Amino acid sequence: MKRLPKALIAAVVLGSVSLGSYALGAGWWEEGEPLTFDGPTAAAPGRQSGGAQDSGTGDTAADEAAAKTLMPTGPKASFTTQNSLDDGTKIGVTTLEGKKSGFQGKVWVWAPKEYFDPKYANSGFPVLIALPGGNGYPKNYWMGTDLKLQSSISKWSQEGKSLPFIVVMPVLNPDAKYYYDGSDIPGQPKMGTWMTEDVPDFVKANFRTFKSRDGWAFMGSSSGAFVGLKSVLQRPDKFKAVIASGPDTVPDSPLWAGHETKRQANNPEKLAKALAAKPDTKANDVYLAFQIGTKERGVNSLKHFIRDYCKGPVKSRLQVIQDGEHNAKTYVKGMGDGSIQWISEHMQAPIPAS
Repeated sequence: MKRLPKALIAAVVLGSVSLGSYALGAGWWEEGEPLTFDGPTAAAPGRQSGGAQDSGTGDTAADEAAAKTLMPTGPKASFTTQNSLDDGTKIGVTTLEGKKSGFQGKVWVWAPKEYFDPKYANSGFPVLIALPGGNGYPKNYWMGTDLKLQSSISKWSQEGKSLPFIVVMPVLNPDAKYYYDGSDIPGQPKMGTWMTEDVPDFVKANFRTFKSRDGWAFMGSSSGAFVGLKSVLQRPDKFKAVIASGPDTVPDSPLWAGHETKRQANNPEKLAKALAAKPDTKANDVYLAFQIGTKERGVNSLKHFIRDYCKGPVKSRLQVIQDGEHNAKTYVKGMGDGSIQWISEHMQAPIPAS
């Protein structure tokens, strides 16, 4: 099923911002203008460098923000501009050298305009790790403005349908030859560690985030939906929710050959079954927002997965998109029709100052 038509990403030039152009064969986007995501300076007393503020100020909102927020831990990454949105926000790109996985790859990031509002200077923001379909290398197509993911999140947040997520878009695979199932396949690049350890560590180093899993979610299409689904079920201690669009529900990389035990340890069916057997408590619950178009194959198999494995703490919702096809444009529509609101209702919102 892991097939998604390639999105044609156009380079956009707005004002004096010089965007990168893709060099065929080089495998990387050329860097554009320097970009910083530094937000407003927190003014509340007792703020710790690289941590949350001290509580006990007597201000309820400030104390709540202090208790839940993790200030950027550093070291700060060097970003360059990839794209600009009409509201003035920008999508930046940097190269991340994963300390835990040993893998080096590109990561694109967008922060909503609320992130730069002084009233949220002391608050963390929820994070949405957005994964593409296909190989997702050497670029993650969600970094383009043509699919309107970021501008849609801005619109939905103003309408009260979505939280103002920081959107993080890492490369999905280490090359364009194979699918690595977002897993640590023996003898291969550790893409599971990259996705669930290095990428979150990078976000915490550069942005105001939340300490708990209530501020962390995935969103993905097709092969990216599999990785997001698997990651949430495998690490419910770190991630609360996923929007899984047109997903595969079993690992099928050819690189698993000879490693069946490891493959099953990365199988969403096995992971969901094990999690569903645990007590249905807030400490265990995860929220799986599935999406699929009526013109796609796999509608029945996805319904069977929900019927068989989404029980107890494994909460689920299915968005069937009328006339929807197996592509990113369809899935953004589905998000606006209800999926983004559902996961937002179960996640931590930014905390404004009193």
